Amino acid sequence: MLSIKDVYEKFDEIGCCSFATLDGNGGVDSRIAHFFAYDDEGLYLRTMTGKPFFRQMIEGGRLSVCGERTDAPVVWDDENMPHFQPGYMMRVSGSVRLLTDEELSAKAAANPMFAVATYDINKYPETVVLVMDSAWGEFYDYDFNMVHRDHKILRERFSWGGATFAPAGFTITDECIECGACMDACTHKAIVAGTPYRILGERCDECGNCHHACPVGAVIEKGVS
Repeated sequence: MLSIKDVYEKFDEIGCCSFATLDGNGGVDSRIAHFFAYDDEGLYLRTMTGKPFFRQMIEGGRLSVCGERTDAPVVWDDENMPHFQPGYMMRVSGSVRLLTDEELSAKAAANPMFAVATYDINKYPETVVLVMDSAWGEFYDYDFNMVHRDHKILRERFSWGGATFAPAGFTITDECIECGACMDACTHKAIVAGTPYRILGERCDECGNCHHACPVGAVIEKGVS
């Protein structure tokens, strides 16, 4: 499973990402921001107390972040169909809390990554630091045109701080009659023959083709038992 360090480095490669919060009125607000540090407790971000971003995190206590890295833009062919170049997406959702002055001082003394926070606080006294201390997320590596490998995606889920996650992918039950219809329908090459057939969750995009093709209803969608 990816470590907090791994997650930070993937987000850092992306740079600026979409940070979404509850707006307090039943909706969602978002803006572009970035994480500036990590340690064993989580991922760190900074903002100012006068911003809605700060108030929403304090009042709602939740944050969701996503971003994408690719070396080239989407290419459209003569039939107006998109071709995505290889890349990856990251997402993480969880709880955030405000660091106390004492916590921030201790972390700044021990972790050089906090130098930017110290600089901003000195320049902008309303700057505060928050930590995403309990979260789950996913690293989604895609190669939809199979340029570098023989399958389209590799996905890995992770969590820290007591958060949990549901494994990716659909499930094939013992009702499977091993007809192969699901494997024929799967464009992601995520299904392995056996008794019963098996879905490789790390390759499954949950597109539903296998569920649609199965003649006996042996493919179970997420959240269905």
